[in-house]
Parts: sequence; structure tokens; C-alpha cells
Amino acid sequence: MIRAALAFALLFPAAALAQEVTAAPGAVLRALDRISGLTTDIELAAGETTVYRRLSITLAECRYPSEDPTSKAFARLVIIDTNSAVEKFNGWMISDSPALSAMDDSRYDVWVLHCKIN
Repeated sequence: MIRAALAFALLFPAAALAQEVTAAPGAVLRALDRISGLTTDIELAAGETTVYRRLSITLAECRYPSEDPTSKAFARLVIIDTNSAVEKFNGWMISDSPALSAMDDSRYDVWVLHCKIN
């Protein structure tokens, strides 16, 4: 029985690591202007778009682990440079691994702090 469980975990690691997540009504992001060194916290509701300097930031959704809401957040973001209309980021950002899926911009950084649960 133990061998079967171990074989399953080795063959299907995603299933072994899967966790239940809950959708949140919004998220808190942090933006950094690398030239001035100033940070700004941005609160967005799911589906909302805001403009930070020359970046248009849209939060599609934010999810968090159901059993531990404070541990991490998974936010689906679309970030567009409004000056050039270039998409700087389109995908999922993870709060505890910001470098794993980071926005590529020479002046600004944006990352997820946490989901807004209330």
C-alpha cells in the first residue's frame, strides 16, 4: 500500500501537491518606482483596472489556499504600458515567489502582497 502511494506521488506530483483554493473579491499589490525608490500599495477588486504612473493594471482574480488564507496569494494580472501599448505582463503572480513570474520593465516593479478576503 505504501509503495502504491509513493508511486502515485512520483508519477503524478501535481495531484500530490494540489490544494483547495478560494477566490477572493480583490487583492493588494505593491508597485515600486526603481528610480525614486518609492513604493505604493494598490488595492483592486476582481475585474478592476487602475493606472499607476504609465502602467495600466487589471486584476482578473485572486485566489488563496482555503485552509490558510494568510499563507500566499495567486493573482491573475494584465499589465500594459500605456505609453507604448505594450503588454508588460499577462499571467499569474504568486505572493511568496514574486521572481517566479515577474513583470519585465526597466523602471517599475509590481508584485502581489495578498488577497483581500473581506
